[in-house]
Amino acid sequence: MPRAAEVGELPEEEAQHALRVLRLTAGDELMLMDGAGTFYRAEVSAASGKHCLYHIVETLPQEKTWRGHLHLAIAPTKMMERMEWLAEKATEIGFNELSFLDCRFSERRAIKIPRIEKIVVSAVKQSRKAFMPNVNELVGFKQFIAQHGEGRRYIAHCYEEVERVNLFDELLHSHSADSDDALVLIGPEGDFSIEEVRMAVDAGFVSVDLGKSRLRTETAGLAAVMMMQLSASLNNK
Repeated sequence: MPRAAEVGELPEEEAQHALRVLRLTAGDELMLMDGAGTFYRAEVSAASGKHCLYHIVETLPQEKTWRGHLHLAIAPTKMMERMEWLAEKATEIGFNELSFLDCRFSERRAIKIPRIEKIVVSAVKQSRKAFMPNVNELVGFKQFIAQHGEGRRYIAHCYEEVERVNLFDELLHSHSADSDDALVLIGPEGDFSIEEVRMAVDAGFVSVDLGKSRLRTETAGLAAVMMMQLSASLNNK
């Protein structure tokens, strides 16, 4: 995707918003972002019809406020509105990657990634985030586990017969100079199957809980992102 500094013209949808809603004209200032860690202070050079041209006045590199790569992998809910809400709110909090899992008890086995990406872009702009999280296609649970064999990895579930530790405590205590990345798996509305939990544990994932409350899928996902973000931010000080 071309970056703001390389283009010099807003995309048509953004241009229409700038001209019709913000009523920008030549000489007005606007702030742009590339989603890859840079803000740009720009000035409108020409504005007419569906076109809004600009030139960069100042390049403003940004730094993440947290350490490592924060990755949430979650089984999508039957109602997509809940996943859209999660994507928006998690982006506002701040994380790096969102994946979707096809699990044994999943009620949804297809997802429209472009729709989620559009919501993420909007959330990045609204919350003025310098970094936009990657959104990945739906993959099978077993395949996902096989693809992620390193780093701090956690699977959150509700099975009492599988020993668990608290995710936030584990994130804080497991931090080291070599383990800033974190991946948390959240299951579907019926939870992971116990076979899936044991498969993940056998593969090196740590069995965790998110506290004493029983959470809905999207709430659990957001709680996991908040715990990752807070522990990573604290460890960055």
